[in-house]
Amino acid sequence: MGRREYYEEQKLKKLVYVFASVLAISVVVFLTVFVMYNKKLKERSNQSLLELGKMSEIVSNEDLEETSFSSDKSVASSNNTVKNEVTNTASKKVNKVPVESVVENTVVENTTVNETVENEVVEPKELIFEAPVSGEIIKDFARDTLIYSNTLEEWTIHNGIDIKADKMSVVVASEAGTVESIKNDPRYGLTITIAHENGFKTIYSNLLTTEFVTENEVVEKGQTIGTVGESSSFEIADESHLHFEMYKDGELVNPTIYLK
Repeated sequence: MGRREYYEEQKLKKLVYVFASVLAISVVVFLTVFVMYNKKLKERSNQSLLELGKMSEIVSNEDLEETSFSSDKSVASSNNTVKNEVTNTASKKVNKVPVESVVENTVVENTTVNETVENEVVEPKELIFEAPVSGEIIKDFARDTLIYSNTLEEWTIHNGIDIKADKMSVVVASEAGTVESIKNDPRYGLTITIAHENGFKTIYSNLLTTEFVTENEVVEKGQTIGTVGESSSFEIADESHLHFEMYKDGELVNPTIYLK
């Protein structure tokens, strides 16, 4: 074999080698691209299926909501129908009740209540009066007999009791009540009148001061209302004392009967 033939053979081998290499590379590239393309298609297919599944779920939920709403409306409509029927039935029953029967029952009930109220006996509250000052009684209550007055120097009646007490001694309310009046009586001097329950009134005269209370004031039993003085012109010649009177239902009564 000549040199020329040798070179041509080597050249041919190189061409065959290059061609085979290019072919092999091309096959590898083609296979790689094909595999990646298939993978891409598969991913897109899976994504599409997932989106279709979500859309299907949304549509199913909307269908369920619409079905539930329709069911609720049906139940509400049914309830309203039943309610209306019950109301109509009740109205018919009420309308069937005779008016005269209702009026008669009302009259009977009112009559019974009135009779019950009339038959109830309200027991009056028991009042326990205490002495407005501490001391002995130096002049008694006298409406049916006469008592000698040192000041007037004559025999006369006495509407209350005189309780011996030093000047400026504290005077207290004999029982709880309301101050009815505070005045300067021309006979018995500075006077406080207290109204109590059950028609009682107590009167405190021959006082020195009355600044402890005011008219219409509610006072408690034992509360200070004034002090003993010498303001009574009809009893100025007597010992220092408190002139105390009591009324029951507008009539003078003997205070010693009620003082405990």
